[in-house]
Amino acid sequence: MKQFENVGKIDQIVRYVLALVFIVLSFTVSPWFIIGAVIAFVTASIKVCPLYMIVGLKTNKSEDKK
Repeated sequence: MKQFENVGKIDQIVRYVLALVFIVLSFTVSPWFIIGAVIAFVTASIKVCPLYMIVGLKTNKSEDKK
């Protein structure tokens, strides 16, 4: 599934950190933060962001340069 990846390494790290922050917030503030944590973790894990596809944004640099 390499051809559809649109999340770069730095973006992936930011999403993992954001997921951890949301997990902490779900225990301290509101359990609804777990939804954001799941979304951030899944998009970081599979390196695909559906919103980026809609907007046409890519943060990875693995484009074919011919």
